[in-house]
Amino acid sequence: MKWIEAIQKSIQYIEEHLLDPMTVEQIAAHAHMSAFHFQRIFGLMTDVTVAEYIRRRRLTLAAHELLQGERKIMDLAMKYGYDTPESFSKAFRRQHGVTPSETRKSGASVQSYNRLVIQVSLQGAEPMKHHIVEKEPFSITGISQRFSYVDGQHLQGIGNMWEEAYSSGTEDRIAALNNGVIPGLLGVCVDQGELEDKQMEYWIATTYDGEQPEGLSMLTFPASKWVVFEVEEPMPQGMQKLWKRIVGEWFPSNAYEHAWLPELEVYRGTGHSPQIWIPIK
Repeated sequence: MKWIEAIQKSIQYIEEHLLDPMTVEQIAAHAHMSAFHFQRIFGLMTDVTVAEYIRRRRLTLAAHELLQGERKIMDLAMKYGYDTPESFSKAFRRQHGVTPSETRKSGASVQSYNRLVIQVSLQGAEPMKHHIVEKEPFSITGISQRFSYVDGQHLQGIGNMWEEAYSSGTEDRIAALNNGVIPGLLGVCVDQGELEDKQMEYWIATTYDGEQPEGLSMLTFPASKWVVFEVEEPMPQGMQKLWKRIVGEWFPSNAYEHAWLPELEVYRGTGHSPQIWIPIK
């Protein structure tokens, strides 16, 4: 249950500091995770980004104060982290569907977001097809790009990266280099830690053990134990649904912990279901 408890602690920290400036790094520290991994796990568990959760909660509290009619709109804007009444009004309308002034005049209904409470229901109704393997050190070769992970910005960039790799023939070139250690193409998220400003690195690659190919990069993985999950539902929704179940069901009910090496999404080609490989200890 460590991830569940860690996310719950981070939510407690957010709630206690809603009126203070805070960074994802500060919040992640209370979950004892890197900012990148924290945001991924938070999003999978809650279906909302950290920044969006904070925005929703602040605007919920602002609306409650507004309906009490005791403070000026300008004062509320500053209190809840907006530099101008205009930026506050824009954000307020986006969440509540009305402006602050309209809310105060008419007492219109507002969209309220309550504090999140993480609860896990382990019913075991749907089996999760998986197995555990141990791998000696191995290398991958392919292409990589860095993306901002703030508010999930990397997701569109990764999609564009795959499209470009396919249309340019790079995907086929990489696939042809596979050495069979892990058959197929790999999608690899690499946490850049605190050395990069809210950046993660994404690879389209394959396992490979030769000299570095021209125009491609290489990355080596240490020996590790991996839990391998089969994606049994149609893509791409099946991959996302499986990730949510891994975080919300499998890890809370097993003694294994994440080894914090990069995770792998494995695309094995026609006739073979994709896989998710997670390093464990």
